[in-house]
Order: sequence, then structure tokens, then C-alpha cells
Amino acid sequence: MPVDEAGVAEVLREASAAGIPVTVSGAGTGVAGGRVPFGGWVLSLEKFTRLEVHPGYALVGACTLLRDVHAAAQRSGQFYPPDPTETGSSIGGNIACNASGSRSFRYGATRAWVERLRVVLADGRILDVGRGDAIDFDPGTVPLPAVTKNTAGYLLRPGMDWIDLIAGSEGTLGVITEATVRLLPLPKAVLGGVVFFTGDDQATDAVEEWRSTATARMLEYFDLPSLDLLRTRFPEIPAKAGAAILFEQEMASEEDAELDRWLERIEGAPGALAEDSWFATTANDRERFRKFRHSLPELVNDTVRKAGALKMNTDFAVPLERNREMLAYYRRRLEEEFPGRYVIFGHIGDAHVHVNVFSDPANPEHAAGLLKEFAAHAAKLGGTVSAEHGVGKRKAHLLTLQYAPEHLEMMRAVKRRLDPANILGRGNLWG
Repeated sequence: MPVDEAGVAEVLREASAAGIPVTVSGAGTGVAGGRVPFGGWVLSLEKFTRLEVHPGYALVGACTLLRDVHAAAQRSGQFYPPDPTETGSSIGGNIACNASGSRSFRYGATRAWVERLRVVLADGRILDVGRGDAIDFDPGTVPLPAVTKNTAGYLLRPGMDWIDLIAGSEGTLGVITEATVRLLPLPKAVLGGVVFFTGDDQATDAVEEWRSTATARMLEYFDLPSLDLLRTRFPEIPAKAGAAILFEQEMASEEDAELDRWLERIEGAPGALAEDSWFATTANDRERFRKFRHSLPELVNDTVRKAGALKMNTDFAVPLERNREMLAYYRRRLEEEFPGRYVIFGHIGDAHVHVNVFSDPANPEHAAGLLKEFAAHAAKLGGTVSAEHGVGKRKAHLLTLQYAPEHLEMMRAVKRRLDPANILGRGNLWG
């Protein structure tokens, strides 16, 4: 549990010399097993909680919690655009897996908001790199999926810099100790809404229309089983609702013309239950929608925990034009294999929804096999096997579905160059 960067460097020098695996520990909220050690030492960064907010940027220690960054930025009249659902996660962890969240529909993933990083390499050297600082070797190029979100493997592309490489590397190339992240001025007003539809097809039609005609900062999806689960906490959900879309729209004022445009969009959307939908322009009312959105994964986790099962969920994304096709595939196979025992929800604006299966605790292989089938189908459609969670240890086997052997070898070559003794994050990405 080092108290400063010099302490991290000392630990890594000693571990490299002795060949001892080192697993980085942040807030412990990841879902892919990245911080679970395969032997060796656990390096806790819990002392790295520096937080300084300045106009346009913040200096953030690796273990500063996301919710603290959001709160501090808001007090200064600014906001940090990335918004992973788990606000108790650490900024270092967010960068390590290139986390995103619902606002990524407009603002992209964490990587895009990092301006500077301090990173301790496996041999104890300290990198202090900024946006645009070129990598001092050629890492090669791998074909990347045509999706808006991807955090499967290393981002190897022409013109990339050190931040591009470290962000999303899941603690396998270096230990992030501090970051400089960009902030934006708070919008003058935000319109939020939960629009209920009679069915999935109508909700999907609306999303495909709104992607091209609106400038929303989020478009989130809930299927009928999701709404049925949420009704235990929100009984006011309309009885006729078969699906829902949560959206947020930034506006210049509460009288912005976007307000009327959204009302027109919703009233003109086939199958939309316009009169029964929910709308808000105040922060307090939008907080109700945030709780609505975040209650679902909580309810899923509670359901899985009470059953004594392992959480089985997906993190796959496909090209936008394949969104409807992937949704239909999910639904058909889930109805065949797990009828009444699943929910589908999430970032439909990015063609990135999460499937959660309530598996049989006595037969987890059944659900695991289906999720691997889903990963293969997503890759076949030109998608990714990890859009925002990272692959960690639990999903490392999925990389071979997305990348050819020669492309995985390019990534491994980068790993060998920066961590020749293979001490960092052993088991993450590379099994």
C-alpha cells in the first residue's frame, strides 16, 4: 500500500527483479476479475486520492472515486462527461478499462477525456506523458471493429500516442498513479425523459430515427423483463409499456426549442405512450430518472445473489446498422434457452446493450456457453467482445473471437516490450 509514486516504483523494481506477479487494486468495482490476483502481490493504490479542480481540467489521483470527481466538478460549475454506472469506481480503473457509460453516446469513452498520465512501468521507470506524445517504438496496427465503443485488447492504430496505448490496457502495461482529465462547463439546462413504448420494435424504430435527428447525450434501453423487474420499485410504470427509452438532451435554456422538438418526436413515434411517459427539466426530477436507470443493475445483482448464482452478463457492441439484428438474435436464443430468466438493457444509442442471464447455480456452463455464442455472433457482425468493462480474466478467452492470431501477437509484442517479465496484471487479457 504505497503512499506515493516513489513507493510504487520501488515495489515494481523489486517485483521485476524477482519475477513476482503484481495485481493493481483500485476501488474493486470491476466485473471482469481484473483485480483478482493470480499469485504474487496486490498493489493497492487507495492512498492516491488527490483531487484538484481547475478551469477546464482536473488533476486526479488513481484511486479518486468517480462520484467525487463528478461532485467537485459540479461545485465549480463544470462536469466530467464520462459517466460509468458504478460511480464508486476509481478514475484509474476507469482509464485502465476505458470505461464509458450512458453519456458516451455523445461524449465517447474515458480515453477521449484524458489529457495527461503519470504511469509507473514494470521496471520502475516513471512516464509523464501528455496527449500527442508519440510512443518511442512502432506498436503496429490491428483492425478495429466499426463500433463506437471498444475496449477489447490494446488500441493499436496509426498515429496513436501513449495515452491511447495505456488507456484500456487493463493494468498490464503500467500502473497509473495520476491523470489530468478534461472538464466542460455545465449545460444551462438538461431535458430528461423516460419514453414508454408498446413494444421492442417501436422502441428500436424510435432510436434509429433519433440517432440521426436529435443531439441527445444518452439513449438508454429497457426491455419488457427489465420493466417488470423495475416495477417492484417503480409501480407507476404504465401497465401497457413493453419497452422504454431513457434520453437526456442538453439545452441552452429551459425554453430551448429542443423541448418542443422532443415532444414532437415522441408524439410522432409509432407505439410511443406519450401521455404516460415521464419528462423533467430540473435536477431533482432527473435524479429520479437516474435512480430508475441505476436501480436495474442493482435489482439484477440482488436477484443473482439471492439465487446463489454467478452473475452472467454481456458487454458486446455491434455496428449501429446491425443493432436490430443483434437484438433479435439475443431475444430468440434467450427465449429458447432461458425463457423468463433474463433482462436486456443499456446503451442502445451505441448499439451496446447488456444481456443479463439468471442462470442455474448448479449449471453455470449453460449460461456461459450461450454468452460465448453471443460474443461470437457480435464479432461476426463486425462488433466487439468488450465495449466498456474490459476483458480482465473472466473474458480473456473471448479475444480470439475478435482478433486473428497475428493481431493478438502484435499486442503481445507490446506487452513483452514494456513488461518483459510479465509481472503486471498476470492473467488479464492474456489468460
